[in-house]
Amino acid sequence: MRSQAFGLAGYLSLPGRFCAVQRPSGLSRWLPSRLRRNPPGMVADVDGSEVSDLFFTVAGKGGTAGAALHRRGRTVVQIQNPRVPCDRFDLVIANHHDEIEGPNVLLSRTALHGLTAARLRAARDTWAGRLRTPGRPLLAALVGGANGRFRFGRDEAQDLARHLIAAARRIDASLFLTTSRRTGEEATAVLREAVATAGGQIWTGGTDNPYAGLIACSDFLVVTADSVSMVSEAVAGAAPVYVYRLPGKSRRIGLFLKTLETCGRIRRFEGKALDWPVTPLDDTPLMAREMCGRLGIPDCLRGYV
Repeated sequence: MRSQAFGLAGYLSLPGRFCAVQRPSGLSRWLPSRLRRNPPGMVADVDGSEVSDLFFTVAGKGGTAGAALHRRGRTVVQIQNPRVPCDRFDLVIANHHDEIEGPNVLLSRTALHGLTAARLRAARDTWAGRLRTPGRPLLAALVGGANGRFRFGRDEAQDLARHLIAAARRIDASLFLTTSRRTGEEATAVLREAVATAGGQIWTGGTDNPYAGLIACSDFLVVTADSVSMVSEAVAGAAPVYVYRLPGKSRRIGLFLKTLETCGRIRRFEGKALDWPVTPLDDTPLMAREMCGRLGIPDCLRGYV
C-alpha cells in the first residue's frame, strides 16, 4: 500500500511522508467515523500545520481517514477501493478488478508503483554484471507467500522449485530467486536447498536486495500469484512474465490476472520458459497524467509523469 502511494507521488516528483492509520481507541471506536473529532489514527500525524493539501489515502482503513480529511476541505486522492461511497473523495484510482465505477473514478490495469523506466534502466546498469552469466539467459523468480487467500508451504515450495529447475535446464538458463517476508521459514528452506542443488542463487533477506535488478535484467520472470503489486511491478519490465498459481482463491486477483492474460502480458507457469513478444505494461504514468488533469495540478509538474 505504501509503495503505491509513494509510486504515484514519485511520478510527479512530489515530496511526501507516510502517516500510519491505526484503529481508534477508547470510546471513539464505537462512534461512526463521521462523528469522530479526528480521522482514526491520524491525530498526531495530520493537523492544520500541513504545508500541502494533497493527500493520498490507501485501501479501506485509509479511505475512512481520507473521507474525514476531505470533509475538512483537503484534496484527497484515494488509491484502491475505499469501501465507502467514492463521492467522498476528489478522485479514486482503483483497478478494473475492484469492480467500482463513478465520475471521479479512474481504473488501472496494474497496481500503482514506482518502478519507472528510468529506475529499471538504472537497476539494469547496477545489476547486470552481477546477475547475468555471459552466453546464458537469466530465469528469475519473485516468490511471495501465504496471505489469507492463498497457501504457500513446504509442498508448494517443492513444486515451484521443481518447475523452475526443469524450466532452467530446458533452456540452459541461470536461475535466481528472491523471497519475501510472507514466504515463511519452512518454504524458504526448501527453496534454498533446491536452488543450491541446481547451481542457482537465492536472496532471502538482508541488504542489497536484487528485486529491481531481477525485473530489469531477467530474460524470463516467474511470479507467484498472491500479490497484485508484485505482478504489476514484474510486467513493467521487458521480460515475458509467467505466473505460478497457488492453492486458494481470490476473485479480485483472478480478475486481475485475467486482464493481464488478455493483454498478452502474462502466461501461466507450468515448468517451461518460452519466449514471446511483450511490451512493458505500467499504467501508473497514465493515472498520474489523468490525476493532474482532473485536479488541475500545474503544468510544471507534468514533466515528471
